[in-house]
Amino acid sequence: MATKALFNTVVNWFIRQRIDQIQNFMDHPIETQKGILFSQLFHAEDTEYGKLHGFNSISSYQDFKNKVPIVTYEDFEPYIEKARQGYKDVSWPGLIKHFAKSSGTTNAKSKFIPISTESLEYCHMKAGKDMVSIYANNHPENQLFNYKNLRLGGSSELYADFNTKFGDLSAILIDNLPFWVEITTTPSKKVSLMGEWESKLRAITSEVKNEDVGSILGVPSWMLVLLQRVLKETNIGSVSELWPNLEVFFHGGISFKPYREQFRQIIGKNINYYEIYNASEGFFGIQDRSNSDEMLLMLDYGIFYEFIPMDQFHFSNPKVVSLEDVEIGKNYAMVITTNGGLWRYLIGDTVVFTSTNPFRIKITGRTKHYINAFGEELMITNVESALSKACDLTGACITDFTGAPVFMKENEGGAHEWIFEFSQHPNSLESFIDIFDQHLKTINSDYEAKRYNNITLKRPIVHIAKNNLFYHWLESKGKLGGQNKVPRLSNDREYIDPLLELNK
Repeated sequence: MATKALFNTVVNWFIRQRIDQIQNFMDHPIETQKGILFSQLFHAEDTEYGKLHGFNSISSYQDFKNKVPIVTYEDFEPYIEKARQGYKDVSWPGLIKHFAKSSGTTNAKSKFIPISTESLEYCHMKAGKDMVSIYANNHPENQLFNYKNLRLGGSSELYADFNTKFGDLSAILIDNLPFWVEITTTPSKKVSLMGEWESKLRAITSEVKNEDVGSILGVPSWMLVLLQRVLKETNIGSVSELWPNLEVFFHGGISFKPYREQFRQIIGKNINYYEIYNASEGFFGIQDRSNSDEMLLMLDYGIFYEFIPMDQFHFSNPKVVSLEDVEIGKNYAMVITTNGGLWRYLIGDTVVFTSTNPFRIKITGRTKHYINAFGEELMITNVESALSKACDLTGACITDFTGAPVFMKENEGGAHEWIFEFSQHPNSLESFIDIFDQHLKTINSDYEAKRYNNITLKRPIVHIAKNNLFYHWLESKGKLGGQNKVPRLSNDREYIDPLLELNK
């Protein structure tokens, strides 16, 4: 025990030294970002992409905007494919050895995101240490390294192709973790890298039920599945009975708001919850205060940030601003330039700034995940707020949901149609729908206008999902585990129609 305590003290001291550097970019954000941009332009000026866009002649941010186009994955895919086939110096110097495979929820074509040595070490790995450093500084009494950290990564193995490797980002990270992290982590590397989700879940449960876990890390929806499985296997009433030293859950990938109450119930005691914002393309934000769900935008990971106001997103020539010109409360699509060789890349996420000193953000949704079939501009933050209100007032608890428009027909208004999977049903479904609808009107004036007298939008249509409906739908698509999820908002009926069919 004395050895473990000493190890915890030493690692805590070491990990907390990073705080001064974090404070430096908080104090000098614009200078930090400018330094990253011009360092990366210089670094990549002799690549194919750098020569094409004249990186060596760019001397200002305005030059950068004029000469380098904003791209989607589809625009940039030819360069990624060339790098994946083993060509050097395509959009980043040297050979890219790893690619994070990021697939859609449906059978959409997979994306392969380049993970350079620099992005692996100075973005993803650095962020993992910073996550712990920030937590340790906020909670100096922590015992993180006295106990095991339970990680729940994606369910993909690493595959070799063209002398490069591809797989889930989590698999790439686990494959490259330093030994001192590996010895404090459960499940084992072998189990963590298993591919088939159900077999992996059984193996993880078998390992972790006998460990003394102090922290957990993963996507809320899949972590909940694991914890439920562990409690069923051990026949124990709560997670805190099994792991009395559990103190924090680091979570990301999806909004935590719909899951907070379920975690409070299943864990059985108060613990800390820290949100992180990462993706295959990079690591962007870490919750830096225990009493707030805002995330500090991490500015020294080799990522240069730009933002497109969402009210201009669909314009042919939208306004694009750097960090210097963002406004608090405005919804932005995020554009990134990374040390993995992505240049002015639209990641597909939308964020809002809650502070500019320092720069803190909240994720508001996806550029493609919203409902705006009738001009109502319904975003995920609106929906989650309304659902939280409806659940609070009717005693309900939601496991998963999705919504889509019902399009207008002749002489008949449109509507929003929803499928809700409850772990605890509302005491009155009609009251639940009324509260949900009314709160949406309160917080979204466009929705309120379209709901006026049921002319454009009728009352929400709500279906109660069978148990595990969303799980079974993902299973049918081979998408269990990791960050796979059913989009919660869609402007068409691509997801809701097959779910309704499965729910019959």
